[in-house]
Parts: sequence; structure tokens; C-alpha cells
Amino acid sequence: MHDPAQPPPFPDARHPDVSPAPHPLLAPVVGLLGTWVGGGRGGYPSLEEEFSYAQQVTFSHDGRPFLQFEARAWLLDAAGEPLRPSARETGWWRLQPDGRVEALITQPTGIAEILVGGADAGTVELSSHQVALTPTAKEVRATRRRYTLTAEGSLEFTHDLAAVGRPLQHHLSARLVRAGDVTS
Repeated sequence: MHDPAQPPPFPDARHPDVSPAPHPLLAPVVGLLGTWVGGGRGGYPSLEEEFSYAQQVTFSHDGRPFLQFEARAWLLDAAGEPLRPSARETGWWRLQPDGRVEALITQPTGIAEILVGGADAGTVELSSHQVALTPTAKEVRATRRRYTLTAEGSLEFTHDLAAVGRPLQHHLSARLVRAGDVTS
């Protein structure tokens, strides 16, 4: 029997050259594997002002045709210092033939998104198929996300949001760089 105090017997990989090998269906998104860090700007009509934030996003896999996704963000003050925790998400991106992607992303604020889209030429575009809310969650009707690997090696992220009675519009954008996480 496996000793629960030991690492799991099937660890996730965050790099394509680390065991287990990525499933062939992950080919369109294999460049995302790893941990990405950086920052960006955000805003929304229901907020008093725009804000700066830092973000960390990790993509990993266990050899099957899906990515594990985890993201966390924190607000920054005017000097660029961490102010307080902000968004946090976790989920799964299920890869289908021809680069189709089905994603499930949950947030501790009571929002669960099911997104569909595709991955092609270093870009993943996802749009909400369904949004589920807990009884006390903020009203969110739709989201759209875009992740783009640039020629310079960064990961550009944009997030559009339809919430609190507003139409789908820009909410967040960030530029992330690989954190050098190439082992396990």
C-alpha cells in the first residue's frame, strides 16, 4: 500500500521532457506547461478604478489528455508591492482531436465556468459554454479568455467578462514569463 506521507506515485509533469510524456492530444498546448509569473492591469465598469495585479499560472499534466490549471493573483499598490490576495482559480483543460479544448474552471468566490474553444499556433481561445453560480456568488453571465505564447517566449493573457448586468467586455490583461520550473 502507498504511504500517504510519500509523494504521489504518479506525479504531475510541468515540462514536456519530464516523465510522464504528454499525451499526443496535448500537442497544441504543450508549450504552456510550467509555471508562469508576471503582472497586468484590470478594470471593469462596476469597479471604481483600474488596478495593477501580479499573477502566477501553472499548467501540468499526468500523461492523460488534459492539463491541470491553477492560477492565483494578488493586487499591487502604486509602488508595485503586494497589497492583498485577489483572484484564485483551479481547473482542468480537456483536449480533444483537432485542437478543441473543453475547460472547467472554478473559483472560491462561488463561480464555476465551463468553457469551450480551441488551441492553434500557440494561442488558446476559450469562451463560456455555461456559468454556474452558488447562491451568494457575484452574477457572471459569460467569460472569454485568450492565452497566447509570443515569439519572445512570454505568455499573454486577456480575460473578458459579462457580469453584474454588464455586457461582455475587457476585464484583465497580463504578460507572464516562464518561472524556470522545468523539473516535475
